[in-house]
Amino acid sequence: MNDSKTTQKKKAKELKVLDGKTAQNLSIFLGSFRLPYDQIKRVILEVDEKVLTESLIQNLVKQLPQQEQLNALAELKDEYNDLSEPEQFGVIMSSVTRLRPRLNAILFLLQFDEQVNNIKPDIVSVKAACEEVKSSENFSKLMEIILLVGNFMNAGSRNAGAFGFSISFLCKLKDTKSSDQKMTLMHFIAEMCEEQYPEIIHFTEELNHVEKASRVSAEMLQKSLEQMGKQISTLEKDIEAISQSSDEQDKFVTKMTSFVQVAKEQYEKLSGMHKTMEEDFEELGQYFVFDTKKMSVEEFFGDLSNFKSMFSQSAMENKKRKEAEEKIKRAKLAKEKAEKERLEKQKKNAIIDMNEEGDATGVMDSLMEALQSGAAFRRKRGPRQAANRRGNAMTSILAKELTKDDAIGQTVSKKQKINNEAKDVTTPMEQDEMLESILTRSS
Repeated sequence: MNDSKTTQKKKAKELKVLDGKTAQNLSIFLGSFRLPYDQIKRVILEVDEKVLTESLIQNLVKQLPQQEQLNALAELKDEYNDLSEPEQFGVIMSSVTRLRPRLNAILFLLQFDEQVNNIKPDIVSVKAACEEVKSSENFSKLMEIILLVGNFMNAGSRNAGAFGFSISFLCKLKDTKSSDQKMTLMHFIAEMCEEQYPEIIHFTEELNHVEKASRVSAEMLQKSLEQMGKQISTLEKDIEAISQSSDEQDKFVTKMTSFVQVAKEQYEKLSGMHKTMEEDFEELGQYFVFDTKKMSVEEFFGDLSNFKSMFSQSAMENKKRKEAEEKIKRAKLAKEKAEKERLEKQKKNAIIDMNEEGDATGVMDSLMEALQSGAAFRRKRGPRQAANRRGNAMTSILAKELTKDDAIGQTVSKKQKINNEAKDVTTPMEQDEMLESILTRSS
């Protein structure tokens, strides 16, 4: 008997309309939602934004059975207790008129502000970038310089005397390099502007919206606006179709009618801004002489954004290179100064060594070095040199005294005597006394 009841219960819960995969996915969704089925129906009818979320509606639309299956389940409402949970949910939701269009309309309501916030900034960025590029005098002057440099480099070739160039050429300035491969034409132009036209380098500060505009896809922007327009038109049709509902809980028409008016106003403003943006870009194409049908917004401002970054990078590299060169120059001057001071100190020490008492070899070496450098002729005479002068005079007198003697033996004897007397003379005063004694004997 128990086996019979179990078999009957199992048969009662078998799927009658939904396939196994659809029922399983719907069961998982309902398990995460955790609300009674009647309450889910109510929040949808009332368009309760406090309960309904974007992810919830997206999952419900994805897991919801097809309309044919919902119609089949609606016929089984009398067998509600015998149905599986996914099919019970289907029976309750089948009573909501135009359920899927209603859910899509609610999803559009929940996503509308996000759509506006995605479209509007892109339009504003492109419009602002167009105005900045046209009004920047520094950028215009920079274009003139680049044209002049290009014509100078191409003098004598078939490209000489050009009246203009494509914006895409700007990024190619980095490809032209010097013979030593250390500088590019971009570096040269940046350096020339910094040295001769410093105000021009501020053009990077005047093109603030170029980078943002370079990330805008005009094609995607157009598609987003078209999709918004279609969603508004579809919503208006759904409001008209659902307005015949007699359910008192159904607040769809009331809330959606109010929303669609706001959505239409926002859409018309965005459409007007987008049209103005396209006109601004067309004027920019005429100003820079390029075909806006062949060069998109993304490509044009992408080239300008890359050039702006490359120019700034080149200017920074120039600054670092000059700092490195200045550092090397300062180091070289410091080295030369240190070498000069070392040589001067060495010469000074040589003069001092020459004047100090010591062996004859050391004195002669110092004297020869002093004579060669000229230091001996620049030095002032001091007490030590005066003593040397007296010593020289004494030597001269001794020589004269020796030559007066006729006999070789007498000369030798007298020279030996004088040497013995001068042997212990060490001070200038003693030398003076000895000189006076010799002069007295000579006379």
